[in-house]
Amino acid sequence: MKTDLRIVFMGTPDFAVTTLKTLVDNHYNIVGVITAPDKPAGRGRKLQESAVKQYAKSEGLHVIQPTNLKDETFLSELKALDANLQIVVAFRMLPEAVWRMPELGTFNLHASLLPNYRGAAPINWAIINGETQTGVSTFFIDEKIDTGAMILQKDVAINKSDNAGSLHDKLMTVGSHLVLETVKLIAQGDVKTTPQPENAEIKTAYKLNKENCKIDWNDTIYNINNKIRGLSPYPAAWCYLENNNTTLDIKIYEAEIELENHNFDTGFLIADKQNIKIAVKEGFIIIKKIKLPGKRLMDTKSLLNGYQFNNDAKVL
Repeated sequence: MKTDLRIVFMGTPDFAVTTLKTLVDNHYNIVGVITAPDKPAGRGRKLQESAVKQYAKSEGLHVIQPTNLKDETFLSELKALDANLQIVVAFRMLPEAVWRMPELGTFNLHASLLPNYRGAAPINWAIINGETQTGVSTFFIDEKIDTGAMILQKDVAINKSDNAGSLHDKLMTVGSHLVLETVKLIAQGDVKTTPQPENAEIKTAYKLNKENCKIDWNDTIYNINNKIRGLSPYPAAWCYLENNNTTLDIKIYEAEIELENHNFDTGFLIADKQNIKIAVKEGFIIIKKIKLPGKRLMDTKSLLNGYQFNNDAKVL
């Protein structure tokens, strides 16, 4: 028997917009959209609406922006929407009072093949760890993070040319279709779930921070390149550059591998009019896109037009 759905959608960034748009385009009844409060952004610190809010407003959807998901006023407002299904895409951890509210449950779209890469940055870590395949999963939310019973999964290949940005866009599109398929199963009463397996080999998508985004130039050439790919375009892999008697924090957005035997010290920087190469164990990391403090992101050739490297320049 098909159930008439009244859906509350919860999400904040661009990744969530594609799914919300897919639901709207397929004429599902979205009775409310929950998203993050407006935040100051840019040099002027003007309040910025989330991508989800901007899209929801353009479609005339009812938007709620709670600062505290346990607040009684918010819970009353959410209950008054009388939703029987909640869908979560790139939002935040929900208290039990929220995810238990609808009759048909609350399910989440996660950008990995669960149980691997539970956590905040699954897209980044899949590339950083050198995976050749990832995917998207839908699952019913429970009291822990990304551990609930799985509904559907879809594989997505990771190409050697992919970075976190391009993989994000692929998973965003595939994920929106998986949510649509999941909603159809729930509406038809045909949904079946599978408990997530638990074992010591499960890989985690740890929250990204300055420490785990720093390049270790003593790592393998492949791991270094994967870190650069996995953190581009955001938040970007970084390291220290020693040059002209100064030490700078630099960000590297794109690189290539050159396998070659050499006698240079690890981290030694070689620059000519066209290229920047960093010596590592198995060869060189060739820098293609780079950002210095106070400068815009630029390709190597543009940087070399106006920036000089000393003969003893190195990265740490």
